[in-house]
Amino acid sequence: MTNAQIAEALEELAVLYQLDGADQYRVLAYTNSARTIKNEGRSVEEMARNGTVTELPGIGKTLEEKIVALVETGEIPAAAKLKEKIPPGLLEISRIPGLGPKTVRRLHDELDVTGPEDLRAAAEAQQVRELKGLGPKVEEKILAGLDRLEAEPEGPTRLRLDEIRPIGVELVEALRADPNCDRAELAGSARRMTETCKDIDLIATSSAPKKLASAIAGHELVAEHGNPSDKGVKLTTNSGVGVDVRIVEPAAFGNLLQHFTGSGAHNAELRERAVAVGLHVSENGIKDDSGSGELERFTSEEEVYERLGYQYIPPELRENRGELDAAAKDDLPDLIERNQIRGDLHSHTTLSDGVATLEEMGAAAEALGYEYLAITDHSESHGFGNHVEADRLWRRIEEINEFNNEDHAIRLLSGSEVNIHTNGSVDYDDDLLEALDWVIASIHTGFSDDIDKNTGRMITAIENPLVDCIGHPTGRLINRRDPYPLDIEKVIAAAVENDTMIEINSNPRRRDLNEIHARMAAEAGVKIVINTDAHRPETLPFIEYGIATARRAWLTAEQVMNTRPWWK
Repeated sequence: MTNAQIAEALEELAVLYQLDGADQYRVLAYTNSARTIKNEGRSVEEMARNGTVTELPGIGKTLEEKIVALVETGEIPAAAKLKEKIPPGLLEISRIPGLGPKTVRRLHDELDVTGPEDLRAAAEAQQVRELKGLGPKVEEKILAGLDRLEAEPEGPTRLRLDEIRPIGVELVEALRADPNCDRAELAGSARRMTETCKDIDLIATSSAPKKLASAIAGHELVAEHGNPSDKGVKLTTNSGVGVDVRIVEPAAFGNLLQHFTGSGAHNAELRERAVAVGLHVSENGIKDDSGSGELERFTSEEEVYERLGYQYIPPELRENRGELDAAAKDDLPDLIERNQIRGDLHSHTTLSDGVATLEEMGAAAEALGYEYLAITDHSESHGFGNHVEADRLWRRIEEINEFNNEDHAIRLLSGSEVNIHTNGSVDYDDDLLEALDWVIASIHTGFSDDIDKNTGRMITAIENPLVDCIGHPTGRLINRRDPYPLDIEKVIAAAVENDTMIEINSNPRRRDLNEIHARMAAEAGVKIVINTDAHRPETLPFIEYGIATARRAWLTAEQVMNTRPWWK
């Protein structure tokens, strides 16, 4: 049983408990443990059988018993009991983005919905909009979600980058550590740092390719594998991710790496342009029709692009979005680098919904080499609890001043992530907002409002002179929640006019602004900041995902404000 299957069973149990009305702490325990298991490289099944599964964070004896039962019998007894009393169709419709188990339970209790067919009938009959707190927009989203459920009955076929790339990186390091390996690189969409990936591509060279393929097939991350050969091997990891390991002669490493990095659209355009000048490009090499017809092979990608008449194109730009035209003129941008970020302007502590103290977050940011960190706990109308009332925020400003008066290499900034109300106003009186170093404003509720209302409320917040930045502007959660309706062009225009910054949120579940909107905003003159929205020290390094979005958006350090000292 793969880690992905174990995690899925625990996620299902969490939903069943929610449908049954269990308290949120029990639900959260199973949700968090599922996330831990999904991200674990080792086989959790083996750990359960060996009695070591409690070594994983958040997994105690009760969870261990359930996991052991699952791997030994194929089901969790508690889940089996709940399924006897809860219609199975409710589990299915709870997968619709934005339709949580509490709403599903209401639909069952008030409209006698038991599954997708009942729900579609109720929505089409406009019965859902009659329920308190729902309405026509929710009804539309339900119908769209049902269509998606039918198109992808097994759920999204692509995983987020953070669920894929760490596995690829660990396997690449294992390849490089093997004495039979000369070179190895991550390829595919994980190398291009896309938001989601379907699988993992690895490229390697070796003087003993079959031995190298056999060695990687025996790695502890691997659950199943095909027959190792001189050309490589196909793997399936414990987390259910497919891996294609390609092994090639050193002379053709550059050709194969370029080809399997992609994207398909970039490679197709590259081939078409090559044909127009008498060249044929493939994973095996380049042929010149006007010459001897011999295959030209290259050890590096730089040589491949140079032979075709282009400046080297970084992997993040290879999407056929104008990069070939720019590279032909040696006019690609000098993309932002991780080491150019001087500070993070969006973080949370235990004062709201974070899990670390102000001092712990400061120490973690200092360890990353940052010059400053803004502490931006949620404001008093956040709507999800753990908010900060005005009096407490005044005291937090004093606490940050005290921290800064001590001997620290980092400066903490007093801030707040203020909630944008439906009318565009934000929390706190002006005197308190003026006393803060940094104010980031975000929408956290009212996602079902129409495009005009959402756009209007955000522009009103942008026009507030005390708001410095807009956080996670479209509200999307990758593979879980679509962006709320928003006229992004109007928002960008308002940000330029009012000199209000816009965030690229680096949380890999968000990456919001996305690369398309970030490029559009930067080209219009919006000042961009890249933040993590970190709720714990361990997520401050998530800045790499925001950097990836910025690079895919063609952004330079000059366009990103927190590459500058705070005084600038």
